[in-house]
This record gives sequence, C-alpha cells and structure tokens, in this order.
Amino acid sequence: MSMSDFDKVLQTAEWLRERHGPAPETAIVLGSGLGEFTRVLQEGVACAYSDIPHWPASAIVGHVGELVVGAIAGKRVAALSGRVHCYEGHPLQTVTFSVRAIARYGVRTLILTNAAGGINVKLNPGTLMLIEDHINLIGSNPLVGPNDERFGPRFPDMSEVYSKRLRDLAVAAAADAGVPLARGIYLAVHGPSYETPAEIRAFRTLGADAVGMSTVPEAIVARHMGMEVVGISCISNAAAGVLPKPLVHDEVMDVARRVRGEFSALLEAIIERL
Repeated sequence: MSMSDFDKVLQTAEWLRERHGPAPETAIVLGSGLGEFTRVLQEGVACAYSDIPHWPASAIVGHVGELVVGAIAGKRVAALSGRVHCYEGHPLQTVTFSVRAIARYGVRTLILTNAAGGINVKLNPGTLMLIEDHINLIGSNPLVGPNDERFGPRFPDMSEVYSKRLRDLAVAAAADAGVPLARGIYLAVHGPSYETPAEIRAFRTLGADAVGMSTVPEAIVARHMGMEVVGISCISNAAAGVLPKPLVHDEVMDVARRVRGEFSALLEAIIERL
C-alpha cells in the first residue's frame, strides 16, 4: 500500500525533529537568487533537499536546494534555499510538500520570498514589494482532490492570506532598517515562458502590481494548515511590454544579487520583531 500524503509529511516532520531538534518559530522560503541569505544565519546547520525524506529537489538556476536551520537576531529560523515549481512538471501537491512538512514540524510563521516582474511601472528593478494579496492564475489549486482534515478544512478562508499583523510589522521593520518597501498585489502564472505584453496589460487591468511563477500555492497551503504568512517580492525586471527589450533569467539573478544587502537587512529586521 502506498503511503498517504499525510504519512509522508509526518515522516518528514519527524526526520526534521531528529536532525534539528524542536521546530523554529519561523521559516523563510528564499526565491530565485535570494538563497545567499542563509549565510547570514549563525550556527547554521544545512542539509540538502535530496537528504530529506520525500522532500522535492530543486533543479532551477538560482535555487540552491538546501534547508538551513540557524539563528538570526537571537531567534531560531529555518531557511529553505530554493523551491520547486509546477512548470518543472511537478503537481502542486509536490510543489507545496515542503510547506506542509515544516508546518507539521511546528513552524508557525512563514515568510515567502520571490523574484517577480514589475507590472506597475512605479516598481523599478531592485524594488522590494510587500505582498498585500494575490491573484491565482496558475490554473489550479494545491487543495484540489480529496481533503485530509488532519491538514485543514475543505474550504479554507482566504480573506487574509497575508497576515495584516505581519504586514504592519514588516512596514515598521523596513522603516527602522531604512529599507524602502513598496506594497502591491502579486499575480501567479504557471510559466515557464514569460508573459506576453498583452497578458501584462490584462493583468494590470486586473489590479496586479507584480507577476511570478511561485508563492501562491505555498501561501494557500500554509493558510490551510493555520500558519501566519507574510510575502516579499524582489522586483527583478520590468514585465513584458513595459520596456522595449526581451526578458532574460540572467537579469533576474543579477538584480537579486544587487539587492542582497537590503533584502537581508529587511528580513533581519522583520525576524527581530516577530
């Protein structure tokens, strides 16, 4: 008999407990090019995703593929350096497995980060944007299929996916750290092709400020399991049609490297206040 998703999550959570001890209060998922943040952690204990039972391994440039548990600002934190995406061919249940596992491990607060294209013309590359809400245009939902009540309810409420308490805390933290922080709506698409200029115009009409290929499935699953979520996008490029030039992944990586200092300062300031 094959193991249920719940049993796999239990097994992974138990492995994390044996390896790292009690769960940290907070976990951070690091998006494209943002994985360097793990170096800021003190006494970090790293393990490759490939060593963790049932954990999906990341294969995209800019995603290291390791879990690091360490301390920052005197608080224990788990940092997930890299994630898997549905455009790699994974079902959304696989994409969100790591979030389920850390929630079951005992993590209560989840900081989701990503590199995103700027739809709002005021968001220049290098801007950090606090996600106020999201629009899911991936074409599916990680909760599709039979619902296991041990994870959460069949119809979870999504009226406040990104916690207002944590958003207010992030705004205050950014001000104290002297890091400019924009705010906006994140729209998720399936990928892997970048969006067309016509799609970007449509997304702008829908009220989206930034577009990416991740984060939303993880946020949905985190809320399903009762975690408190905050999201930060690093605007890595202007979306298609905003500027008269093609989009390349290298640019995404370059901008992420450029804002590393500000990004780390912001995360540190947020964690200090949690």
